[in-house]
Amino acid sequence: MTSDSPERIALLQALRREGREFSLTTVFLHQMVAERLGLSPTDHRCADILSRTGPLSAGELAERTGLTTGAITGVVDRLERAGLVRREKDRNDRRRVIVRPTWGEERERALAVLFEPVWQGFVEICESYSDDELRLMSEFLSRFRTMAQEEARKLRMQGSGRTRGNAAD
Repeated sequence: MTSDSPERIALLQALRREGREFSLTTVFLHQMVAERLGLSPTDHRCADILSRTGPLSAGELAERTGLTTGAITGVVDRLERAGLVRREKDRNDRRRVIVRPTWGEERERALAVLFEPVWQGFVEICESYSDDELRLMSEFLSRFRTMAQEEARKLRMQGSGRTRGNAAD
């Protein structure tokens, strides 16, 4: 199949449509989970990053999320008020703030209850694919994520200027 064959174009369009729908559905799922936990979606995602990485500097959290350091300050303030993180001074650089997750097993159990049905559904869907197909999908998602992170980084570097064609323009 050539890169511009009608079949390939149709497949790419279908994949694009499904990718957009998947992304939208995932955003709303995480919004519902965040609400159940009493957090905003952004705060929930930042807490998730910290749960997987452990302590990070505020700058590292900003880099991983694509948020500005000012926005991260607000996120950390809210997470700290919720008792989910604490700020610590870096032992080697007192100007640097480390954000340390502080939630315990109770919070982890609450998350597990919310995500268990999703995990079970995921496992059931994966049962219909071979190991080679799962490896291919994993590689695709990894490469797509890396590309999307790079595009987010570029947008961040361009600043917060609005683009032409916005509905409000």
